[in-house]
Parts: sequence; structure tokens; C-alpha cells
Amino acid sequence: MKPLPRSSGDLIADRRADYAEMLFGSGDHAAAVELMLGALELSPTWTLGWFRLGEMHEAAGALDAAAEAWRTALKLDADDQAGAALKLELSGRAPASAKPPPAFVEALFDQYAGGFEKSLVEKLGYRVPELLADAIARTGVPRFRHAVDLGCGTGLMGERLRSICDRLEGYDISGEMLRTAEARGIYDRLTKADLHELSLPAGGTDLVTAADVFMYLGALDGIVARVAPALAPGGIFAVSVESYDGPEPFVLRETRRYAHSRAYVEDVLTGAGLSLVSLDEAVIRQDRSAPVVGFIVVARR
Repeated sequence: MKPLPRSSGDLIADRRADYAEMLFGSGDHAAAVELMLGALELSPTWTLGWFRLGEMHEAAGALDAAAEAWRTALKLDADDQAGAALKLELSGRAPASAKPPPAFVEALFDQYAGGFEKSLVEKLGYRVPELLADAIARTGVPRFRHAVDLGCGTGLMGERLRSICDRLEGYDISGEMLRTAEARGIYDRLTKADLHELSLPAGGTDLVTAADVFMYLGALDGIVARVAPALAPGGIFAVSVESYDGPEPFVLRETRRYAHSRAYVEDVLTGAGLSLVSLDEAVIRQDRSAPVVGFIVVARR
């Protein structure tokens, strides 16, 4: 996928946009909007410029104007790498969605691949791989013939799995993440795939993991229904989700990540013919200096 250009392609427009960012950073959101509008007059097809204008309008409290800017970004890029549809949803200007735009997820992780681990582990205290590995160990299964790491990213979960499985495969939507994972040399096979369309061989897998993945999928019914028949009898499915205690099955948060309720997770698993082994609440990372609470879930076929 070709990424959206960060630059407008017009030197003067870029200078105006840079100055708008300076004003925005100083808290003068209204002035930042005016300068960004000036930049877009010079470069009206700059998708990321319209998306950023929407964020500036949002910060200034002008949600109707923000929505119009995000709609313009969507018209310019129907695949929605910027995630404008999610911003419209969060602002109440679009109905709730069952999943994010795949192009947004791919672009997000392509962009973060280079500094992903340093940011996630060192700055945000990311703990999911170790928590999942501990939960898998508590099942009493010492080794797995064939393991699949869904949304493998750069291989943080794979590092925990390599010593306990004979064959390890990884799937991810981001080509940049897969290139980083390949350099680790821990996977027997890596495949680029949208997990919403994933197809795995029936009954051939002993362990499937999804570490910090379901918060970028939304509705879980489809992916769990595809994973369950891929598990061999007694096979383990170990996942993490961000926890949610409201009445809805899942919600989109301001972070543009989904959080899921305990009841929904349990219902999806049992509906796919899986038995819940454990569901533990834990702090899985930090976000803006606040703990993010999630569920570490293990189920068995």
C-alpha cells in the first residue's frame, strides 16, 4: 500500500501548515485552523492536511467543521488510511462501526514499525506477551506442535512462543511489521493478511495467540469463528482485549482502539465451541500516563 504523502507538495502550503502546528502546540487552536485552511487553499487535495484540519477544529470545539474536514479527507481517500471514519464515529457524526478501515490499521502499523518496540515496551510498559505466556503456561501444556501468532507485529509475542513450539507462523496486515519480524529469524513462516478475512487450515493448529490485536478489530465474532475450527482438539486460543464494563458488547474509544466487555468475550468464545480456561484482569500497558486495563483470556477447543 502506498502511504499518503505527509507533505502537501507545495512549499508555501507546507510552511503555513508548519506554522499552524506551532500555534496549535501553543494552544491557539483557532489561529491554527485559519493557517491550515490557508494551506489547504493552496493544496486542496492534501488528504492528511484535511484530516489534521479536522483535529484542529475538534480541539477548538467546532465539531461540525471538524466533521466536514474529515468527510473531505474520506472523499480524497476512500480507503481511509487516516482513519477519518473513526473520527466521525467518535464525534457522533457517523454510526457505530463493527470494525476499523483495514487501510487505517495497515498504515498505522507501517508507520510505527521502526520505533514500535521502543515506544510500546519502554515508554508504555507493554506487558501482554509476558501475561499471555504465563496464562498459556498455566494450562499445563508444555509444548505445541504448531503455533500461529495473529497480528504478530515485530515478533514480541513470537519471542515468547518460539521455545515452546515446533513450528511458528505469524500473520499481520502490516508489511513493515512483517519485515521487522522476519529479521528476528524466529518464525517459520510469515504471511501478510487482513485478519477479518483470515483462512486457516481446519484442525491443524495447537496454539493460536492474538496479543494486543483485538482492539484493532472491533467485532470478534468473525475472527473467533474462523480460529475455532483451525484448532486441533484440545488446542489453545490465547488473546488479550482492552476491558469495558458498559452495556454494549464493545466500544470505540478516543484512542481509536476498541474495548470489549467480559460477557461479550465469553459469549463469542462459547458460541464458537470453545471452553473458557481462564480470564484474568490486568494492566496491559500505559496510555497518557494512565493504566490501560485488559483481559488476558485463554480458551480451549
